[in-house]
Amino acid sequence: MTNISPMMKQYLNIKEKHKDTIVFFRLGDFYEMFFDDAILASKELELTLTGRDCGLDERAPMCGVPHHSSEAYIARLIAKGYKVAICEQKAVDPNSKGIVDREVVRIITPGTVIESSMLSDEKNNYIGSVYIEKNTAGISFADVSTGVCHTSLINDTNLDDAIIAEISRFVPKELLVNGLILEHTKITDYIKQSIECAVELLEDNEHENKDIKGKFASQFGKGYENADELTSSDVCYASIYNLITYLENTQKKGVDRLKIIDFYSTTEFMKLSPVTRINLELTETMRGREKKGTLLWVLDKTQTAMGKRLIRSWVEQPLFNTTMINNRLEGTGEFYEDSMLRADLIEALAGIFDIERLMTRIIYGSANPKEVYALASTCEKLPVISDIISKCSTNSVKAIGHKFDVLQDLMEKIVSSLEDNPSIAIKDGGVIRRGYSEEVDQLRDIVGGGKGFLVKLETKLREETGISKLKIGYNRVFGYYIEISRLSSDKVPEHFIRKQTLANAERYITDELKQLENTILGANERLVIIEKQLFDDLLGSIAKDVMRVQSTASAIAELDVLCSFAQVAVKNNYTKPYVVNDTILKIEQGRHPVVEIISTADMFVPNDTELDCDENRMMIITGPNMAGKSTYMRQTALICLMAQIGSFVPAKSAHIGTVDSIFTRVGASDDLSAGKSTFMVEMTEVAQILEKATCKSLVVLDEIGRGTSTYDGMSIARAVAEHIMDKSGNLGCKTLFATHYHELTDLEQERQGVKNYSVCVKKRGDEITFLRRIIAGPADDSYGIEVSKLAGLPESVITRAKEILRVLEEGSDKVPVKKIEPKTEIVQQDTEVMDMIKKLDVDTLTPLEALNTLYLLKKKSSN
Repeated sequence: MTNISPMMKQYLNIKEKHKDTIVFFRLGDFYEMFFDDAILASKELELTLTGRDCGLDERAPMCGVPHHSSEAYIARLIAKGYKVAICEQKAVDPNSKGIVDREVVRIITPGTVIESSMLSDEKNNYIGSVYIEKNTAGISFADVSTGVCHTSLINDTNLDDAIIAEISRFVPKELLVNGLILEHTKITDYIKQSIECAVELLEDNEHENKDIKGKFASQFGKGYENADELTSSDVCYASIYNLITYLENTQKKGVDRLKIIDFYSTTEFMKLSPVTRINLELTETMRGREKKGTLLWVLDKTQTAMGKRLIRSWVEQPLFNTTMINNRLEGTGEFYEDSMLRADLIEALAGIFDIERLMTRIIYGSANPKEVYALASTCEKLPVISDIISKCSTNSVKAIGHKFDVLQDLMEKIVSSLEDNPSIAIKDGGVIRRGYSEEVDQLRDIVGGGKGFLVKLETKLREETGISKLKIGYNRVFGYYIEISRLSSDKVPEHFIRKQTLANAERYITDELKQLENTILGANERLVIIEKQLFDDLLGSIAKDVMRVQSTASAIAELDVLCSFAQVAVKNNYTKPYVVNDTILKIEQGRHPVVEIISTADMFVPNDTELDCDENRMMIITGPNMAGKSTYMRQTALICLMAQIGSFVPAKSAHIGTVDSIFTRVGASDDLSAGKSTFMVEMTEVAQILEKATCKSLVVLDEIGRGTSTYDGMSIARAVAEHIMDKSGNLGCKTLFATHYHELTDLEQERQGVKNYSVCVKKRGDEITFLRRIIAGPADDSYGIEVSKLAGLPESVITRAKEILRVLEEGSDKVPVKKIEPKTEIVQQDTEVMDMIKKLDVDTLTPLEALNTLYLLKKKSSN
């Protein structure tokens, strides 16, 4: 190590402090990586691996990326779950000697990304913190790019499932946990198997003997210090402390952007398990994991990035509080009723910049001049939006207006400081507006007038020397010079100093030219420095208005979402639901919001739903596969959910008694990674439903018990149905129960609150047509063979199935042996039919000839 180069010693010292990161080490215009980092990065980023002499016996493995295009490479590493430490060169003192000082200015992790090129406009990028202590947990989620933190106390009898529910709601990209998490294997398994999330294990005593409440107050202000929600909850303080400390250690600066904290109770929202979120396809489809084909895809017609993130948040977090729900519905209703108001708002919102995330980059000092000017452009449009809000009459929209600040002083500050079309990079110049700084104006005149000064000097020297072809030039090695051909060398004045000899000319300098060079080049360098300083001062000044900008961004997002709800409601013929705190769910002519849009071939058939916790607790729905049972049940769940996020619903009318949770058991799949069969997965999910559902829940069960023998499955299905409808066990909740076990339809006669329904099917001979209509009463047949025929099973298989079914229905348990027909005859028969078809000239056949030919073909094929 004694022979190692000074630069490599510096690198190794920095790397020693950041062992779990990939260090991007700044060398000139490149970020270089060395040793193991280089080997790893070259593989992950497909970079050429080279080497560098460093004083060791072997060259150090090395690879690098240009600093101006580094974000794309960093984004790829972050997406794979790595951390990247950015190590920059400190400002260089011209008089200093030796190696340039360097330091890590920021550690970029999956949960701390703020760069717009690495983020989706439509999603929040959360970092979470879970602190578990005994039977309670503090849980916090922050989006560093927007400056908002959410925190809650979890004190649940089933702590693991409650924590998993919150993690699935926020879907963090990075999660900080304390050591006790290792005792909760259900949580760790969920994190590993179900979400893409980097996990950072912290010491359990990380916060001990620390001024936690003091740090909390300094971060969020004195007003939050004694919040009722946290006074009795040390685990919440520990969760937030760990989060803030981690951000301070990785971000170095900009952590003060996190200024808004939202204390929430899990009881404020509808509970949705990860399975329910997947089955209802709220934000991504089960196949393909795409937005198209989801509820969010239908509802999202927002104009701004802030609105897109908020509408996703609302869809993922339906409300349970009826007052809050009706406030949203009131706002949606105002824009629904007033088409002119809605059109004006949509037009005003178009082109609004993502000021929420821009403020974060301003605070971090990473915003460029064009982005800052975009903030001014957004501020310019705010008075129009404010005027629209002033015309609204509902209390909910007026409340949004109270948060709205037109920020005209901020706009004037930016416009008076920056040019109308500033360059992206400070070093390119043209950033500070003329008239804002006298020094900048003077330096700009010198730089801009440099060529004029040179032309004047060149003319003057020609006149003084009599050399008509004398010219002044410039190169990066010698700077400015005077070039004179050899033919005129006898006329060169004595005070000209020879600088370079060429084949046909000599180059000189003079004191006057050198002084002019220093003035021009010095002015350019000084201009870049001054513009950078003034721009940084502007960023600091804007950063002081972060709370005002944040409040306006929040108001814009809410208006955007309400307007989007209204726009979709008008386009898709939705109606305002009547949402109250009771147990009645009555939907008239309800439709599936996604299926009705995607299924353009057939007109969607609407259906009614009537459920409560008394006479209509359970709908047992029978009917063939593919007839629409699953669609009907999902649409009922989605209509409830839509109402509770503040959206109008696809129905003629809807009375929605708020539900505290929606549980679904739809479809079947193996969980091979966990060693679970289809039946085991199904039973696990059913067990969770029976454990967590309450009398205020909505339960959707589709074909439970299919993964085992008929009698076992039917027994389990009936036992589950009886357990759910039993009001004495604090259940008796609203339930949709689809089944092929027709024996379960007897429950209507045996138990109060059970009603039989079926999907109407029209049968003509062996052909069936699905009418998609839900009617009272059980199905008269399962139509399994007919559905198999529709699915394309061979005719021979269908015929054999009918034969076996007939025997079984007659009470015999002995299936007749299938007769094996000689294969050659079948082939011969098929050949004759095919020959007849090939010889037909369909263009010349008359209708009568066509019928006669069809008759002959049928006769031959049936022989």
